[in-house]
Amino acid sequence: MNIVVLVKQVPEIALIKVDEAANEVVLPQGPGTVNPMDEYAVEEALRIKEKSDGKVSVMSVGSDRVESALRACLALGVDDAYLLSDDAFVGSDPQAVGCILAAGLKKLGEYDLILAGKQAIDSDAAQVPTVVAARLDLPQAMFVRKFEALENGQATVQRTTEEGYDLVELKLPAVVSVLKEINEPRLPSLKGKMGAKKKTITTWTAADLDIDGASVGAASLTKTVKVSPPPPRPSGEMIEGETPEEIAGKLFDKLREKQVI
Repeated sequence: MNIVVLVKQVPEIALIKVDEAANEVVLPQGPGTVNPMDEYAVEEALRIKEKSDGKVSVMSVGSDRVESALRACLALGVDDAYLLSDDAFVGSDPQAVGCILAAGLKKLGEYDLILAGKQAIDSDAAQVPTVVAARLDLPQAMFVRKFEALENGQATVQRTTEEGYDLVELKLPAVVSVLKEINEPRLPSLKGKMGAKKKTITTWTAADLDIDGASVGAASLTKTVKVSPPPPRPSGEMIEGETPEEIAGKLFDKLREKQVI
């Protein structure tokens, strides 16, 4: 079974700053890291490979800096890595990124299953996997917490809902985004790290993917109107009383004042 995992390199969130005067988010200069949610997708792909043979590839959109994230995946046991990189892609919103990845998957051509983390921790959009599925006209299941079965050209998964989960059957190839409940990611071995340094990362440009740039990069449909840090959290209020009943009564009155109840 050939599995492709869509990964994103994200900055260290604690080091991100907001420049209100310039109306932009200032990212740290470091190389960043693999989106933590995507690590669960990589781990699940490797576990499936260990049970059914096949191959695991990772694919990402970004600049040369993304190579560090791809090599981190290779160090875990991933077979191949693909970087979709072009100046025309700079500034792409999640919808555009999904279109670019779909073009990359079309060029790759050989896959039975496409995995991704449920969302990236920098944008929290959770749009890319669904866009890829729509662009490739593939079945999809988002927020999956477990693979029940994966055989005979079909996947059975537990898709999380607010009430519990749905048991969903998908004909392969399909797109699946996973939650962190699905597994516990492994750590790379020293041998894996050394081997990852020697592997070649395949890079495809907009020309390679036959993308004209009319709907990606600066031409993305999403526009940033204003950038500002989140407002400070209001201070809390201690409710005191002689008895639990008195405290509960005061709390009830406060909630009623705020029209919470």
